[in-house]
Amino acid sequence: MSTTISAAASGQFKIGDITVNRLGFGAMRITGEGIWGEPKDPAEARATLRRLPELDINFIDTADSYGPFVSEDLIREVLYPYEGMLIATKAGLTRHGPAIWRPLGRPEYLRQCVLMSLRRLGLEQIDLWQLHRIDPAVPQEEQFECIAEMQKEGLIRHVGLSEVSVEEIEAAQQHFPVVTVQNLYNLVNRGSEDVLDFCEKQGIGFIPWYPLAAGDLAKPGSVLDGVAKKLNASPSQVALAWILKRSPVMLPIPGTGKVKHLEENVAAASLTLSDEDFAALDEQGRAAAAA
Repeated sequence: MSTTISAAASGQFKIGDITVNRLGFGAMRITGEGIWGEPKDPAEARATLRRLPELDINFIDTADSYGPFVSEDLIREVLYPYEGMLIATKAGLTRHGPAIWRPLGRPEYLRQCVLMSLRRLGLEQIDLWQLHRIDPAVPQEEQFECIAEMQKEGLIRHVGLSEVSVEEIEAAQQHFPVVTVQNLYNLVNRGSEDVLDFCEKQGIGFIPWYPLAAGDLAKPGSVLDGVAKKLNASPSQVALAWILKRSPVMLPIPGTGKVKHLEENVAAASLTLSDEDFAALDEQGRAAAAA
C-alpha cells in the first residue's frame, strides 16, 4: 500500500460535467445516534470534515434528513465555499425520531426541500440533487416532473436517484438525465447487480451505500481475511478496494465521524487487488448473498 493517502488513487469519474475522485465521503455519520441530532463528539466530526480536502476527497454526499439538517449545517460551517468540491444532497425522506425514515414525495415538499438545502449549504445551485426515495403514495411522474422543472429553473444542476430499479431509472430518464444512482451494494449484498450493470452501460455513476459491509466474510480463515493479511490491510479496506475494482462507474462514499477511520478508508484507494483475489472475493460474496 502506498504511504501517500489520497482519494485521487481511486481514479476519477465525471458526474455530468463535474469530474471527481471516485472515493467520496458519506456525511450521514457526522450526526447523532440513529442519524438524529448533533454528533456525540462535535469537535471530532468537524475535524473529520476539515480532513476531507487534505485527503483529496472532492465528492461529499449528504441529505437534508441527516440529523435532520445537522449534516448540511456542519458541511456549510466547516467547508464553505467548497472550492473544487461537489456537494451532493438528497431529499424525499422525513424524520420523526431516531432511525425513523418515511418517504414524502409531494412536489411542493420536494421543492421546499431543495430551497432549504440551498439556504443551508449557502449555494445558488445544487450540483447533484438526489431523490432519496420514490414515494409510493405519489405518482412517480409527479415527482419526476417536479424535479425536471427545478432543473430547468437552475435550482439543481444534475439529478440522481436512490434505491431504484432499472425500470424506475428508465422512467425517470423520460423527464431528465439521470447521472447517478445510489443503491445498497457491497460484497455480501448483491441485490442491485442488474442496476450496476445498467449504470455501467449508460455511463451513470453508481454510489453504493453501506460499501464496507462484509458480514461473516471477515471471519478468521476466510478468503477476505487471507487477502487482508497478505496486503497488510483490514478486511473493510479490502472490501472497499473490491468495490472500486468492481466497476469504473463505482463511487463509494464510506462515512464516519472519526478522523482515524476516515484515513483508513482513504488508504484503501491505494490497495491493489489481483484479478485472482478479486475473483475469489467475488465468488465468496455471491455465495454469501445467495445464502
